[in-house]
Amino acid sequence: MLIDTQAEAAPEGLTMRRRIVLAAARLLEEGGLDAVSTRAVAAAAGVPAPSIFRLFGDKDGLLDEVAEHGFKRYLEIKSELLAGDDPVQRLRDAWDLHISFGLEHPAYYGLVYGQPRPGRMPRAGQRTVAGLHSMITQVAAAGRLSMTVERATQIMHSSGVGTIITLLSLPPDARDPRTADITREMVISALTLPPAVGPTDAPTASGATLASHTMALRTALDQDAATPSPPASGPC
Repeated sequence: MLIDTQAEAAPEGLTMRRRIVLAAARLLEEGGLDAVSTRAVAAAAGVPAPSIFRLFGDKDGLLDEVAEHGFKRYLEIKSELLAGDDPVQRLRDAWDLHISFGLEHPAYYGLVYGQPRPGRMPRAGQRTVAGLHSMITQVAAAGRLSMTVERATQIMHSSGVGTIITLLSLPPDARDPRTADITREMVISALTLPPAVGPTDAPTASGATLASHTMALRTALDQDAATPSPPASGPC
């Protein structure tokens, strides 16, 4: 998965903010997070160092935008997965995409997930979780989810992040690609229910079928509650 760097060839057409983000991204890709000092970024972008604080507030603000730059193409591809027919297969595809991105772009991935701080997640991570939440909501709407959307989102997201961090901690030749595949299937199995085979009479409904119907109804009610009602019309 390639990250677009074509704009770097013509910096004269970019805003100062964009020049700074691209300069920081290049430093990150070439030397890791330690190379991304405000002084080094300012020199690479050809701007005064105080400009970084004026535009981004602090270094964390700059790194948030660098992470969004790196995650941009990944999030675009992920959004395209929402158009598939099978919501459970979309979860598998999203998992594979997430694993691929994390292993191919460890510097960007580390910006978002490598230094966790309680109560704070970079915007790129928030958008990643929001996209996953939307996918899992569709699984629930199809009657295929075995737990709440919130719990399923946390389980799948934390499992994916943990898998990538674990694999990145190993030398490349020691990474078993089956690890991610096996973990994916374990997570999908825990989160989802099998598709309904046919009509089921209420008195003999299985626990899985009841759970499926309950989660689908709850999701539908949550979506209705989140939709604002149209203003009432006045008397004729």
